[in-house]
Order: sequence, then structure tokens, then C-alpha cells
Amino acid sequence: MSQPSTEVAIFAAGCFWGVEEAFRTLPGVLTTSVGYTGGTMPDPTYHDVCEGDTGHAEAVRIEFDPAVISFEKLASQFFALHDPTTLNRQGPDVGEQYRSAVFYTNDAQRATAERLIKTLTDAGVFPRPIVTQVVPEAPYFPAEEYHQKYLLKRGLSNCHI
Repeated sequence: MSQPSTEVAIFAAGCFWGVEEAFRTLPGVLTTSVGYTGGTMPDPTYHDVCEGDTGHAEAVRIEFDPAVISFEKLASQFFALHDPTTLNRQGPDVGEQYRSAVFYTNDAQRATAERLIKTLTDAGVFPRPIVTQVVPEAPYFPAEEYHQKYLLKRGLSNCHI
């Protein structure tokens, strides 16, 4: 059985603008989209999610070619670009919508994320325990168009989180 030509990864690491930009230009990343996942409200808006009552996280959905870039490489980038030790917070952004989470799409992604967390923990890379959730993929709702590739549209594509 041949490996699928594309795979999807979904990461939540705080405000989705910088997270999307950090992944968008990696070789093997085919498309990125920012949106909301992990909550209870169908088809939430940015306003709904910011209110903090939907349970959604701001997330980035990445379609990638696993023959060019592995999920492990993407997950390693994910852990390097944010602080996975702060619960429901990234920098000045506070709330459940800014939580750290891997929304795995298959068992191999789950195992990879859990192994990376153990490796980072055992190596003492972070001064506090990693609080990143590793949870099954949930319904994903693309954010409003003005959020898509937000930093690129504003000429800030060299600004990462």
C-alpha cells in the first residue's frame, strides 16, 4: 500500500497569525489555513472564539507532502516556535483559545507528538512541564478570510511569533 501523497497536521500555539507564517514557507508544506478547532459551537466566528465560551483553539491546518517533510519535523517546529509550558496562554494572549495543542489526524501523529513531548521533557529543554494537549482531530472551521495569511498580506512575512 502506498503512502498518501498529502497529509494534514493541525497545531494550536497561540495567536494563529504567526504560527501560520512559521509553517507557510517550509519546504513540503502545500497549504496553510488558520481557523478554530476543539470546541463545541458549530461554525464559530473570531468574535465567538475571543469571547472564550466556545472551547475552540486558534489553530493552523497544514496540508503537507510527507515525502518532503515529515510530521515529526513539523511537530518539532511547533514545539520550537511557542512556549508549550504555559496553560491557555502565549505571551500577552490569555484564554483557552490560545492553548497549546496537537490535534492529531492518525495514530502515528499521536505517537510522534507524545514521543517528542517525552524527549523534550527528559532532556529538560523547558524549565516547566509541557502542558500541550495531544488530542484527536476535531471539526475544523476556517477563520474569516481577513485572518488567512494575515502577516503576508500586511508585508510582515518575516515576522514570526
